[in-house]
Amino acid sequence: MSQAMLELLWDALVETLLMVGVSSALSALLGLPLGVLLHVTGRGQLLEHGPFNRLLGAVVNAGRSVPFIILLVAIIPFTRLVVGTSLGTAAAIVPLTVGAIPYVARLAEAALREVDHGLVEAAQAMGASPRQVILKVLIPEALPGLVAAFTITVVTLVGYSAMAGAVGGGGLGDLGIRYGYQRFQPEVMIAVVIVLIVLVQGLQSAGDRLARRLDKRRVRQERG
Repeated sequence: MSQAMLELLWDALVETLLMVGVSSALSALLGLPLGVLLHVTGRGQLLEHGPFNRLLGAVVNAGRSVPFIILLVAIIPFTRLVVGTSLGTAAAIVPLTVGAIPYVARLAEAALREVDHGLVEAAQAMGASPRQVILKVLIPEALPGLVAAFTITVVTLVGYSAMAGAVGGGGLGDLGIRYGYQRFQPEVMIAVVIVLIVLVQGLQSAGDRLARRLDKRRVRQERG
């Protein structure tokens, strides 16, 4: 592979990391509060509210029902409104974030559901407010699960970012399609696939390692 192609591959990798990094951070910032709301307003939970929970759940499920490639095209007017264009790395961040928020919310809800309800009851018995229970009990205890959920989201966004390349989103997907497919350069396609595999493996391993370190139950078992 030529030096020029290696430089293109490097630039595409940087664009992919930028798209995935920014959209992951934004989706976590917006999806985690939704996940907390889904959990605490559920049946038998801290702020049980059936109608609100069902409405929010329906909205989140609707967001998860739309295939990403359709979402990518469907929200082009919104993307233009936010970043002024529908092409390029900045434009791809918008649908990536919108598509990931419902997944983060559901994964966060599942992680929070794993927290021992006895801990919540004990905190309430000691006079903790709902806000204190959420911030000092639920989220800290669910942290390993939340990290695992976030890792899944990031890995999914790597795949989505490659899909965004099909419609001019930039990054590794765009490079693979333009040079590997349209210009019949199989070595470029192979290189893009290898980089994506290495990237996903690295992200998954780092997330798994961090989740294990934060798992208090595992630490207590090792000390016991």
